[in-house]
Amino acid sequence: MRKFALVTFTCLLIGGAASAAEQKPDISLKAKYTEVTVSFDDAIKSDAPLLKYLTTAGKSWASKTLKELVEQRKDMTDVPADIRNRPWSSERSYTQEIFLAGRYASVIRADYSYTGGAHPNHGSDTLLWDRQAGKMISIRPFFTDLADGGPAMTAIRNAVVADLKVEKKKRDPDNPDMSLVDALEPKLLKIGAIALTPSTTAGKSSGLTFLYPPYAVGSYAEGDYTAFVPWETLKPYLSAEGTAIFAGSKRPESGDKPK
Repeated sequence: MRKFALVTFTCLLIGGAASAAEQKPDISLKAKYTEVTVSFDDAIKSDAPLLKYLTTAGKSWASKTLKELVEQRKDMTDVPADIRNRPWSSERSYTQEIFLAGRYASVIRADYSYTGGAHPNHGSDTLLWDRQAGKMISIRPFFTDLADGGPAMTAIRNAVVADLKVEKKKRDPDNPDMSLVDALEPKLLKIGAIALTPSTTAGKSSGLTFLYPPYAVGSYAEGDYTAFVPWETLKPYLSAEGTAIFAGSKRPESGDKPK
């Protein structure tokens, strides 16, 4: 029998990203004692191509996740019924954090899961939608080069580490454990989920926000971490396309919506 375990996700909730539990889901699949849901915010619903793309992805995820949870329950034959029959839920929500240059939508994909363990799991990942191209892209076009270990990624990694260490010291002034922070690599696919950050300048991004779930750079008790890298740090490495979208300072509130 497989051991009973929490279903986990890879990233954490960013501040301002709403939990799917706070709104009526747009997709809902159910089995006995189990529900999987997907929700989209109004900004995403106003962009038909983006909504279609995420609906397809959401349905696929929901179907796969429900099947996995049902199978997981089947393996719990030696678990008392009052524990085995607790309601389980797995939720995913998509929130548009910022829309800029009349083209790019930075989307936060927030996940929440409870499968009867000591505590629920939550996390988030990021997506970047190019409305003009009608597809998801990475941040690579905004830079002249993002090679692993190259000048840009090294500068980004160092800025992320410095910001995380400041927050680490705030949470544990006496003995902060920096080992996981120091282990972050200057690699685009290893450094963490990346979102464009809202700016005080309309239609622009003030830099990049990096998202870290519990356990990624600290213990579960420490909670979620984010690191912000201002566009001024990125400036020497930006392409013409990147130079056109970054300006201003970081805004504390949630991002711009499509016009």
